[in-house]
Amino acid sequence: MDDLSALGLGRDDDATTSSSPASSSDGERDERDEGRGRRGRRRPRSRAARALIGVSLALVALLVVAGVAAGGFALHLASSWDDATTSLDDAFPADADRPAPADDGSVNVLLMGSDSRGDETTLDDGSPSDQRTDTMMLLHVDADRQHASVMSVMRDLWVPIPGRGEGKVNSAFARGGSPLAVQTVEQLLGARVDHVAIIDFDGFADMTTALGGVDVVSEKAFRSTASDRRSAHEYVQGVNHLEGDSALAFVRERSAFADADFQRVENQQAFLDGVLRTLVSRATLTDPTRVTGFLAATAPHVTVDADLDAGTLVALGAGLRGLRPDDVDFFTVPTAGTGTSADGQSIVLPDDAAISELRDALRGDQVRAFLDARGGRP
Repeated sequence: MDDLSALGLGRDDDATTSSSPASSSDGERDERDEGRGRRGRRRPRSRAARALIGVSLALVALLVVAGVAAGGFALHLASSWDDATTSLDDAFPADADRPAPADDGSVNVLLMGSDSRGDETTLDDGSPSDQRTDTMMLLHVDADRQHASVMSVMRDLWVPIPGRGEGKVNSAFARGGSPLAVQTVEQLLGARVDHVAIIDFDGFADMTTALGGVDVVSEKAFRSTASDRRSAHEYVQGVNHLEGDSALAFVRERSAFADADFQRVENQQAFLDGVLRTLVSRATLTDPTRVTGFLAATAPHVTVDADLDAGTLVALGAGLRGLRPDDVDFFTVPTAGTGTSADGQSIVLPDDAAISELRDALRGDQVRAFLDARGGRP
């Protein structure tokens, strides 16, 4: 079976010898690391274009580390993840302003990619900046670990920003850093965010190369139009083999489509599905060198909250090892078309009735039932 148990490692399996993911060198750590978590200093985020695939890879990296974290080799990978990732100490708002933790064992992880065309503000800085989250996804892992959902939040979705009136959801980060972004999503979806992860994109080429490229199904044939790419890329309807620059162009393209960001979000989800299927294919997971290479390329570019460490991943991974690609649903938080705000901004309108149903589904750990009732993706 092509699932996360394909490594064939049980809890009591012997360790497998392999090279470990590269961790930060001592020279990269200095006195500023004190109080910033055991996984090194916080780095400024990369630009919006890089964030698009970055969030996908952060999610897949988390699933892979968790999914194989049951044997000796997997424990080695999880420990190396701790050494190489960056810790985000102040990721959350005050507890009094948050939903209660789930009591059923389900887990929610907020994945963000930031647009640092403005200030190079670090993720957990609560002061105002010119930095926005260009990509936002919530990963919900069911309590029984048999199913996971990845829901994209449109960056221009018009929502209440706690204490700041209304605004685009991606402006929450600019106004109050990670804590306000988390609080905004929690208020929107009515569920507590247990963990936060973000990835910069400096190492994207290495990540996709470590996988040997990714096969992604495109709904439409199109040509990339971004002016800052080295060259345009052509994509066919159907399967496209993507690696490096061609993958980045695939997920960032919006101008080629009449529905712009809506299709871009669909492409991000298709890319993530392709990466997940590549990673859980038997050819990948039975190759310790390839698994190690992917995590070695990914981990140094990932920032996670201080509690999303090897111990947490091992605990989560014990239940995720049987997860298959078909057990992961991708969809977009329901919207009701586009409009214009009172101050003239082009915005995406929330489908309040459907989001209310989604809130109930998240609280009740029934997201797949919510999707089934709506005939698939909202």
